[in-house]
Amino acid sequence: MTRDITESKRIDDFRRDFVGNVSHELRTPLTVIQGFLELATENPNLNEEDRLHWEMMLEQAERMRALVDDLLALSRLEQDAAPASRELIDVDEILEEAAAEGRMISGGAHEIKIAKVASEGILGDFKDMRSAVTNLVTNAVRYTPKDGKIELSWEVKDDHGILSVKDNGIGIAPEHIPRVTERFYRVDKSRSRETGGTGLGLAIVKHVLFRHQAQLQIESELGKGSTFKIIISKARLAPPINSKDLLSGTVPESSPVIGV
Repeated sequence: MTRDITESKRIDDFRRDFVGNVSHELRTPLTVIQGFLELATENPNLNEEDRLHWEMMLEQAERMRALVDDLLALSRLEQDAAPASRELIDVDEILEEAAAEGRMISGGAHEIKIAKVASEGILGDFKDMRSAVTNLVTNAVRYTPKDGKIELSWEVKDDHGILSVKDNGIGIAPEHIPRVTERFYRVDKSRSRETGGTGLGLAIVKHVLFRHQAQLQIESELGKGSTFKIIISKARLAPPINSKDLLSGTVPESSPVIGV
């Protein structure tokens, strides 16, 4: 059996281009609006009620800017389906930056720590992998109540790497797990909006991992928390790295991964 998908592909391409173009056009006016709102909130002559109103407007402008940024990132990833580059990535650096971002969003309300880090590296795109891990961490913060714990780890076993983000938050019901990587799909709509989520974080993670020939595994139980695991294949693993390798951005020539 054969089926002509020309029209459906054309419509899908049009939708993707439209979202990307509109997001790009919204970025400049939003930047101007956000800038003037920031200036307005710094006015020392504002009374408390007016200041509250200006701060609310600034908060919403920042949420719109975050949504536009995520839409642009997702559009870029969808348009570029080619395998990611193979630069040498220090996983410890990615975890440290993701943990720092999580602590900033948490504002001290959660305990965020890095449990263990294997010495092996990853061959891929540093910026995209950092984005994926940061999205997992900030997602954990948003769905974990105050005083909760979030743990990051990186280990290598059985010829593959496992980068995990574990929390003791509200958890995810089994029927939601297959859909959490869809655009704008929210397990708890009110909680995600209250904490500033755009609903695109896990969709971005899915596309980043696709380009790295990696997989996302989700283990969760309602009321007990969730563990998001990025499974890195052997072809994307680098042997234990040192500072000299990181400076050069290459894998040692003796590496068994070269040429895979």
